[in-house]
Amino acid sequence: MPSVISVIDDDLSVRLATNNLLTSRGYTVCIFGSAHEFLQSAELDTTSCVIADVQMSAMSGVDLMMHMRGLGRHTPFIFVTAFPDDAVRERALEAGAVCFLAKPFATPTLIQCLETALSRPDEART
Repeated sequence: MPSVISVIDDDLSVRLATNNLLTSRGYTVCIFGSAHEFLQSAELDTTSCVIADVQMSAMSGVDLMMHMRGLGRHTPFIFVTAFPDDAVRERALEAGAVCFLAKPFATPTLIQCLETALSRPDEART
């Protein structure tokens, strides 16, 4: 079964660009405009990695990760943000985020983060 990468960003252009980049690299990608949209989707159970914007309306990417951890789900997270903040970065990484990238980020950097996330043992993702 292929790895499903869920991209969650409230900016449609970022979702589409990330989708195009990852699908061109052979990944199966699902895109979502909000954390709530993702949480209500069937992909919640099939996602191997989440790439999420930090600042979104209603629920931030970091809050989404913390919510999922509270549900016992340890899906790897990669965060991207146009507004890097050291305190938010530290909170995300301490909570287990794989990477915290400032937009615009280099494609090789994102791919390396994704490969790191997907190489984690399966038990870390349950």
